[in-house]
Amino acid sequence: MMAAPAGWAQGAAAPKAPGSAQAAQDEPQAKIRSRTELVIVPVTVRDASGRLVPDLRQEEFRVFEDDAEQKIEVYSNEAFPLSAVVLIDNDLPKTAASQVNASLAAIAGGFSAQDEVFVCRYDHVLHEGKGFTSDNDQLLTELQRTELSNSPAAPPPGGPFADGPSINGQSPAGGPIDTGVTRTIKLKSSKAVDDAVYEAAQLLKDRGRGRRKLIFLISDGVNGKNNTYKFDDVVKVLLSSDISVYGVGVGGAVFNRKFTVLSKYAKATGGDVYYAAKGDDLSDLYEQVTEEARNQYTLAYSPRGTDRTRDYHSIEVRVKRPGLNILTRRGYYTGAARPN
Repeated sequence: MMAAPAGWAQGAAAPKAPGSAQAAQDEPQAKIRSRTELVIVPVTVRDASGRLVPDLRQEEFRVFEDDAEQKIEVYSNEAFPLSAVVLIDNDLPKTAASQVNASLAAIAGGFSAQDEVFVCRYDHVLHEGKGFTSDNDQLLTELQRTELSNSPAAPPPGGPFADGPSINGQSPAGGPIDTGVTRTIKLKSSKAVDDAVYEAAQLLKDRGRGRRKLIFLISDGVNGKNNTYKFDDVVKVLLSSDISVYGVGVGGAVFNRKFTVLSKYAKATGGDVYYAAKGDDLSDLYEQVTEEARNQYTLAYSPRGTDRTRDYHSIEVRVKRPGLNILTRRGYYTGAARPN
């Protein structure tokens, strides 16, 4: 990557500041919807204390694609409507599952009438909810009625589950296992985080470009080895469709912050990840996720000076003001179809 000039901070993303006079200038959402060649770059900016920075001007940003500086054609710090899939781990340890169950209703408070939300659960498969809704009362009711199970149905036989381990005292094919010996067999997790994120991306990819698209992943970060889709393949879909992943780590994820799959997805897509040390933290973390996703800067440019035959293009965002931390997606793919 090119060296940053003195006084410029480098990073991945930045937040938007609602209510600015410049935010309303030139109707940026309309420009984004009508200009399919634009590369959209949501950016979150925090200060050294972790607070969102809402007052950066367009001239304080620089954007580079494949090391070539780009002209910022659209700048906005207004709040875009959100399209979100709330993706909830359905195979948490009992204590964590109880804490998440008790907190789910608080998620509805972070969304407005302009947003649309789709509630799903996952274990080794995705369990879709009732579809996208912009009705907050309906969303609240669905969340209140969502019950997580820490004993999901056994995955189909084969692969790592064909060696005869027990699941809750049952064989994968059903019925008790009689070994004549009382012992505990620790199973590898059957959870498929990569597959669940992939399926959530399919639900989001065709939502309008004038919306901020995100996957709100609540998980302990445990990922089985029986995924159909690999991490890199899922990231390609996410980046091709302008989808960011925001994670809330519960249970075991708290003790594996640097290694969790939540962190990898967040870093790759310009999202973020939070960790709940105890159940009481969850409601506050849900609010922080939606606040950060809503309060981003939006930069957009038409690529110039790069090799358009390449499938992947890197993105780097810099800000002139010192001491700031930037979150944004690391790049994008041109091979997949993009929404209009």
